[in-house]
Amino acid sequence: MMLQTAQALLDSLSAEARTKLQFPFGDEERFNWFYTPVLRQGLTLKEMTIEQRRVVHALLRTALSSTGYLKATTIMQLDEVLQVMEPDNPERDPERYYLMIFGMPSDTSPWGWRIEGHHLSLNFTVVANDLVTVTPAFWGANPAEVRIGPHCGLRTLSTEEELARDLLGMLDDQQQARAIINVTAPADLITGNQRIARLATLEGLATGKMTAKQCDALLRIISEYTNNLDQQQVEAQLKRIHDVGIEQLHFAWAGGRLRGEPHYYRIHGPTLLIEYDNTQNEANHIHTVWRDLEYDWGGDVLAQHYAESEHHHTRS
Repeated sequence: MMLQTAQALLDSLSAEARTKLQFPFGDEERFNWFYTPVLRQGLTLKEMTIEQRRVVHALLRTALSSTGYLKATTIMQLDEVLQVMEPDNPERDPERYYLMIFGMPSDTSPWGWRIEGHHLSLNFTVVANDLVTVTPAFWGANPAEVRIGPHCGLRTLSTEEELARDLLGMLDDQQQARAIINVTAPADLITGNQRIARLATLEGLATGKMTAKQCDALLRIISEYTNNLDQQQVEAQLKRIHDVGIEQLHFAWAGGRLRGEPHYYRIHGPTLLIEYDNTQNEANHIHTVWRDLEYDWGGDVLAQHYAESEHHHTRS
C-alpha cells in the first residue's frame, strides 16, 4: 500500500513539482534531516493541491498507527498556535512541511521517503517492498501544553513525559543516584541531528539493576515510541529489542524532578537510543528522537540487500 500510494502521488505531480520532491536514493539530502523551522529541500504541503495533500496523509497512514498519525498531525497544527503567539514570525506555518521521496518506489529496489518540518522528521526506508527502517524519528511539541486560545489545555507528547516520571518515581534512592546523571538538563538532544547517532558510553541505571515492575515501566516508555507505527512494525521493533537483551538497556535522567523544571531522559542500549528533552520555554517545549543504532537509514539491512544483489548479478 505504501508503494502504490507514493507512486500515486508522483503520478499526480507536474514535472516541476516532481523535480522538487524526488531525489536519487543515494543523494546526500536523504541524510540531511533536522527539526527546526528552516528552509528545506522537497515539496511543501502549501504547494500541493487538496487531492495531493490527501495522498500525503494517506501515505502517512500507511506507516503510522492511528495514534502516531494523530500525534504527527497535532504537531503540525501546533504551528497555528505559534502563529497566534508570534504573529510577526514567518517561520510559523502549519503548511510548511516538506515531503521528499528518494529513489523510485519499487518492490525490488531500495527507496525511501521523509516528511519533515517544524518539530517533525519521519524517515522511512523500504527494501524489497519491506519497510525496514523507520528512523531517525523526531517528534517535538511547542507549546507542549497550549495555554491560550481554543486549544487551551491540549498537551502533546504528554505520555512520553508521564511514563518517564512514573519510572523515576518507582526507583529507590540508590537507584535514583545511579539513574540521575546530572542535576542540569542539556539544552537540547545530545545527538541533535547527527547523521550517525553516537554516545560514548551507556550511562544511568541498567535494567539489570531494576525490579521486574521497573523493567515493565521502562518497556512502557519504549512502547510509547514504537506504538506510533503500524502494528507490524511495532512487533518487529520490540522483537529486536528483546532479542538483543532488555538487560542491556540503560535509563538516564538529567535536570529537575519537579514539574515545570527543565528535564531530560534517555533510554540507551546496543541498538536503541531514545532521547527526550524539555528545557526551552520554561520547560514547555519538548524534543524527542528515536534512533536505531544499527538500522538508521537502512543500515545493515540495506548493506545486505546490496551484497545479495551483487552476488545474484555475478552468478547470472
